[in-house]
Amino acid sequence: MKKIVAIVFGLLLVTSAFAQQQFITIATGGTAGTYFPLGGALAEIWNKNIARMNATAQATGASIANINLLKGNNVDIIFTQNDVANYSYNGTELLKGQAYKDLRGLAGLYNETIQLVALESSGIKTIADLKGKKVSVGAAGSGTEANARQILESAGLSYNDIRVQYLSFAESANNMKDGNIDAAFNTAGIPTAAIQDLAVSKKMVLVPIDGDIAAKLMAKYPFYALQVAPAGTYQGQTKDVTTVAVKSMLAASSKLSADLVYKMLETMYNNTERLIAAHAQGRNITIESALEGMSIPLHPGAEKFFREKGVLK
Repeated sequence: MKKIVAIVFGLLLVTSAFAQQQFITIATGGTAGTYFPLGGALAEIWNKNIARMNATAQATGASIANINLLKGNNVDIIFTQNDVANYSYNGTELLKGQAYKDLRGLAGLYNETIQLVALESSGIKTIADLKGKKVSVGAAGSGTEANARQILESAGLSYNDIRVQYLSFAESANNMKDGNIDAAFNTAGIPTAAIQDLAVSKKMVLVPIDGDIAAKLMAKYPFYALQVAPAGTYQGQTKDVTTVAVKSMLAASSKLSADLVYKMLETMYNNTERLIAAHAQGRNITIESALEGMSIPLHPGAEKFFREKGVLK
């Protein structure tokens, strides 16, 4: 009898310990982008430094897909672009009529550069040259697709002027290698793995997004800012290229525990060396820049954290 009681007691302890585990799913992006390696690093940081934490990173279709996953209670933390987060919170643009008022910001991360990549052999040197070409605008419904549509619009073009392909970063790179498409839009921190890989096997160019086109874009969509991709970012790139960027960020539901959000931010900023090891953009993830471009209300846990750090007055 004593043996049975001991076994039952042991099982209760195990069950209790399991019940206290905090399971967190992080929605990232495609495996060839920037979100995915940073999400894996975040999971590792939280698992090592927060008691009973069980965090995992999952590859997804990025920004809009992540917001839909969060809305459906299928994930807990998401990577997203600040422009897309604002569209979601207010129910505008790509997410018109789908306002998600429970969406809350945790922290801004780094600039996401819109990189319009073209095969040198295509002759594409400007956005105007895209007319009639096979162009990947990103995965359907992604933040990249929103950027592509808005940039084309600012250049006086639409999807009717190009031969549209809806491809992820990795799919775009593979199709350019095979000569199936001429150009592709990518929105990610630089350098982007998929473009690095492409540059090794094909002569490619970064097409500038500047001048009047950038001015019109930023006037209508204030989330954009000018960004320079320095010479040498990719193999064969000998000159600086001016383009535009949005901001990446972490977001969650307002229902996520404020204490947990506070702890996750604290441990993230205390272990940024792991983020740097995961991707070069990890260097740009700082407390000081965390509220730049914050386009939705802050989560209470984030508000408390940044107020204590003196970033939020």
